[in-house]
Amino acid sequence: MRILVVEDEKKVASFIKKGLEEQSYAVDVAYDGLQGEQLVSQNEYDAIVLDVLLPKQDGIVTCQKIRNKKIDTPILMLTALGDTEAKVRGLDSGADDYLTKPFHFEELLARVRALLRRKSKDKSTILQVGGLTLDPVTRKVEREGKQVRLTTREFALLEYLMRNKGTILSRAHIAQHVWNVSFDMESNVIDVYVKLLRQKVDKDFKKQLLHTMVGVGYVLKDDDEID
Repeated sequence: MRILVVEDEKKVASFIKKGLEEQSYAVDVAYDGLQGEQLVSQNEYDAIVLDVLLPKQDGIVTCQKIRNKKIDTPILMLTALGDTEAKVRGLDSGADDYLTKPFHFEELLARVRALLRRKSKDKSTILQVGGLTLDPVTRKVEREGKQVRLTTREFALLEYLMRNKGTILSRAHIAQHVWNVSFDMESNVIDVYVKLLRQKVDKDFKKQLLHTMVGVGYVLKDDDEID
């Protein structure tokens, strides 16, 4: 899942970025409101963490401009402790949630997961496709009660596929949201990771969940319906 952090305090931005990346998220950082707005216009994100007090363009205006462009990416706004007016203005400008500074990273992470659930087709805390389950909190993956051990990148790929179950995802889309890079036509890294993932979640089961759509991309589904 790809997240944009818009925060001008570089230490705070680095702290958030590092913590999210340790949880397998792909993260971009902008240090002012204008840069944040530009990145949102140029890229597709799964969630945005947006500070209120930003140079060049504050978070309230940035949020309003994002919503005016009909971009519905979930936004978590960071506000100063006790700044009720900023919280109200932030929510009225189109933010989905807010978190006051200083904060514990665990709470920020929980709020990001909640925002991702709102966007996901699967609203439950534990993702499920057929007999395959993934818990974003404990990072535990099972199929038919059997634990599946994944690397950090395999977990990130599976989570993205499960949050978009039934939807065909192109290699370019996967590259942007899981690897946070533009797709390189010469590279087969995505195909390699899909093969590794398939060996772990499908190999010992009759029903295949991870499918290759030739010339298009990949889809994780437990029925014949594709969006």
